[in-house]
Amino acid sequence: MRVSHLFIANLKFFIGLVIGITASFVLMSHRDLTSRVTLQTYVDRSVYSYEQDSRSFKAAGFSDLHMHDDDDTTALQLAQQVRVLCWIMTSPTNLDTKAVHIRNTWGKRCTKLLFMSSKWNSTFPAIGLNVSEGRQHLTAKTMEAFRYVYKHHLNDADWFMKADDDTYVIMENLRYFLSSYNTEKPVYFGHVFKIVTKQGYASGGAGYILSKEALRRLATKGHNTSICRQDGGAEDAEVGKCFYGLGVKLLPTADRLGRTRFHCLRPWDHIMGAYDKWFYKYDANGARGGIDSLSDYAVSFHYISPPRLYEMEYFVYHLRPFGIIPRPQTLNSENITA
Repeated sequence: MRVSHLFIANLKFFIGLVIGITASFVLMSHRDLTSRVTLQTYVDRSVYSYEQDSRSFKAAGFSDLHMHDDDDTTALQLAQQVRVLCWIMTSPTNLDTKAVHIRNTWGKRCTKLLFMSSKWNSTFPAIGLNVSEGRQHLTAKTMEAFRYVYKHHLNDADWFMKADDDTYVIMENLRYFLSSYNTEKPVYFGHVFKIVTKQGYASGGAGYILSKEALRRLATKGHNTSICRQDGGAEDAEVGKCFYGLGVKLLPTADRLGRTRFHCLRPWDHIMGAYDKWFYKYDANGARGGIDSLSDYAVSFHYISPPRLYEMEYFVYHLRPFGIIPRPQTLNSENITA
């Protein structure tokens, strides 16, 4: 009888233990699922619901060009002196999921902002070019976009930038960099890869900037198929070949300490220096990694998803360490290591 009671007691304990472990597992799984659903909901809202929740974003300060309490006099003066037209490579399906977030973040700081697609959209708005969609047609889209800009907006800006709809650009730093150059010279800038031509070519993802003379040559002489491919191939490499054939110089963009301004990857990729083999092989700046390899006046980063665009806005224009006051800045001052 005693053995029977002991057996039953042990059996009850074992069953209780199994039930307890099972309940804990179910509870933890539910919490994990809830956490993942909450995160996904946040990401989805960040990507898709800006228009529906625009008041919240405006209340958070995303409608402002700069921080309210900052003295942005120099930046605003430079915006008048160095006019930059930005055109964004996008598509009809990306307007409401990617392009809108460019428009609502860094794009508003461009002198003029255009979105280039394969179909017209008067509501967004987006410009419809006579090209087909797809990676194999990005060269044609780029060539036609620059021709459109030349025909309709040549006098609206001094410099002309192409960027993807997952690029983030700090326009104040771009204008500061360009302020030292003459837009009437045939030059362009970007993240340089040391292949394809003797001067290399600029990465499309990091964005590249044309002078007015470079745009003029591309639009008026770029139809020559013996110099410039009209479609197919890798867009940025083909544009690089075209510029090389047209005598447009790709100039270096590193600062005086050798630190990079234009970046074809995400900030943390460059900070950690976790590059693929191809990057080590082709990067013109030596594929350095670490915070000290990036300029304090960096211009662009690539592969920035819509939620990360707003994250960049916060870090660049809002986050401040208390008790650290930046030194006064003077344009082209020797005190600025840019």
